[in-house]
Amino acid sequence: MKNIVKKWNETSLILRILGGLIIGAVLGLVCPNAAAIAVLGNVFVGALKAIAPILVFVLVMSALSNASGNIGGRFRTVIMLYILSTFLAAVVAVAGSFLFPVTVQLNVAAAESTPPGSIGEVLTNLITNMVSNPVASLANGNYIGILFWAIILGIGLRKCTSEYTKKVFEELADVISQAVRWIISLAPFGILGLVFSAVSESGLAIFTTYGKLLLVLVGCMLAVALIVDPLIVFLYLRRNPYPLVFKCLRESGITAFFTRSSAANIPVNMNLCEDLGLDRDFYSVSIPLGATINMDGAAITITVMTLAAAFSLGMQVDVPSAILLSLLATVGACGASGVAGGSLLLIPMACSLFSINSDIAMQVVTIGFIIGVIQDSVETALNSSGDVMFAATAEYHDRAKRGEKMRYLGRDE
Repeated sequence: MKNIVKKWNETSLILRILGGLIIGAVLGLVCPNAAAIAVLGNVFVGALKAIAPILVFVLVMSALSNASGNIGGRFRTVIMLYILSTFLAAVVAVAGSFLFPVTVQLNVAAAESTPPGSIGEVLTNLITNMVSNPVASLANGNYIGILFWAIILGIGLRKCTSEYTKKVFEELADVISQAVRWIISLAPFGILGLVFSAVSESGLAIFTTYGKLLLVLVGCMLAVALIVDPLIVFLYLRRNPYPLVFKCLRESGITAFFTRSSAANIPVNMNLCEDLGLDRDFYSVSIPLGATINMDGAAITITVMTLAAAFSLGMQVDVPSAILLSLLATVGACGASGVAGGSLLLIPMACSLFSINSDIAMQVVTIGFIIGVIQDSVETALNSSGDVMFAATAEYHDRAKRGEKMRYLGRDE
């Protein structure tokens, strides 16, 4: 048994995930009624979602209490990169929607969810979540609240004179990180269950019903992932960005595609940052922060779906309105929750820019849920892989500025 476990762990995680993907797809087509297989996916995502809030809370506290004090510049850089890429993603979505205008039949059943009414409501919710009860934040996966209280307590621990207390949190973080590694090693079984669920429930029909809308959404996301974001990395690092881009897409994007949750993918990203040789004090804060505000895919979804609603109603959208929509989508995307479908409920807020009433806007949200099996998966893959990519870019850039030896992709140069 030990030899089997050893061989399993020595095999590339990507190969194991691909195996789970293929087996899950085949089982979804051959025996779609075998509901027990889907439990594997639910258990995997449930385990990640359960451990992620605790991991973030303890890691951020430990990192700040033991931080050397020279990583402030990296945080400024990574926050700027997160917001810049989200805004440029919205601009790409506007361009894609203008080049390939999409209309939809607004005759589907309205969704029952209640969306935010305005950008002011989004900001109010952000502030309210920030000061939420820390225990409730941990229980509910409220990462804004988790980050806020972890930062407060972490800074407070810096004033603690007992090194033993700080060591306890550091060792607790190591224990939780090990538990996360065990969960990630079982990812292929989780992916198998998730793929089985998607194939058995939706089959291939999803590619034909709203095919053009999906093509615009996915096309914009691929353009950002393969052109815009690499260009940002190149401008900062002045080196070929694609080895870093593809590593992040391969090792973070694939799992995020199936979990459909930036929050659930935080442990995967933490593990990747360690593999890249990044500073733990830095990435243990920047990765959960990215899962909250680095929302390229969400900005694209909000923009494309809003313009699709406008075009479907015969509206003529001018350039100033499109620019304003990009800004609104950027701010709104930063307030989107890091869970599956989190960006869709912000569509009515963006639709209000064009005076589209909530009833019609919610019909567009329903379409979003229909195509969500593809749209939300690609969106999350773009968001989550970008969290690591920009965290690495910020750290490499900071090291180069200070004349330190470069460790690009975890290798000394």
